[in-house]
Parts: sequence; C-alpha cells; structure tokens
Amino acid sequence: MADAAPFVESGQLGVKYEIFQDARANSRLYQHISKFEKGLVNYVVFSRLSELTFDPDILVLTASPSQAEIVLRAMSYSTGEIWSPMTTGVLGCSWLFVYPYKTGKVNYTITGLAFGMKAKRIFPEGMVLISIPFNWIPVIARNLKEMKWVLPSYTDGREKFKEREKKIVEDLTESVGSISLKIKP
Repeated sequence: MADAAPFVESGQLGVKYEIFQDARANSRLYQHISKFEKGLVNYVVFSRLSELTFDPDILVLTASPSQAEIVLRAMSYSTGEIWSPMTTGVLGCSWLFVYPYKTGKVNYTITGLAFGMKAKRIFPEGMVLISIPFNWIPVIARNLKEMKWVLPSYTDGREKFKEREKKIVEDLTESVGSISLKIKP
C-alpha cells in the first residue's frame, strides 16, 4: 500500500487489465485510496478469532449476509452509527485494512466486487468482509452480548410480521396521542 510504481498511479495498469476505459479514469481513484507511508507497517499478523492472542488493530470478519447484519446492527445498537461502506473496484485491500485503521470507521465489502480478490479467487462471491478498527471492537462486542441476534420479526414470516407491525403502530399512535392530550392545556 505504499509507493506504487508510477505506471500504477498514472492509471496505466488498470487499462492493461481492461478494468478502466482509460488511464485518467483509473488514476482518479488514487486520490481516495488510503495508504501507509513506507516503513510504517512492517508486518501483518492474521489469526482465527478463536485463537487470537493479541489486541488487533483491525478485526476482519468473513460473514454471510445474515451474520454481517448482526455485526453491523451491533455497531448501531447503542450508537445509532450509520453503515457506510467505502470501496472501489480495485485496491480492495486498502479499503479493508488501511481505511478503517486510519479513519477509525467500520468498513465492509462484498466478495466478488474487488478486481484482485475476484481475479485471484480468494473468496467465493457473496460473502461480506467486515473490517472493525480497534476503537469499535469493544463497542460491538458489548452490544453483541446485550442485543438479540435474531429478531422476532425475522422469524415471524410475512403475514405475522405485518400483524406485529400494525399492532406496534397502533399502540404507539395511541400512546403518543394520549401523551399529547396530557400536554395540551
């Protein structure tokens, strides 16, 4: 992620791989790519979560969409934080490793979207990769312990959900209506 050859940042590489129409289109995305200065990061250590023996700077999870929904909901559960993935069609590793570390923001992508991962067949398509920077790990872990992972609305089925939704809206409408009556003189 540091000091790319001039033909890379000039966009010529993306043209040769037929990812971009011309070099200027490829070159433009480099203004958005996060990278570390040369020598700043000297090693990367990977571990399975169950075997983790160190405090990670970035926790990268591989998940199905249903599992990813639980983790991302855990991010929002106590904070209201929005889910805002950032990526480009190339240099997916920068968005998974460097961007979350430098910004402190959780990021995610879907396997099969980034050129290198797809071309090298690193993951099957359709999995969600979630990068959690160190500042979010305790928040998400705490929320995962507290919240329901599978919500009743997810298992009810369409008709039962619609009934639940109607009842909740009626109850809230009645509750808010009675509160507003008490407030008015």
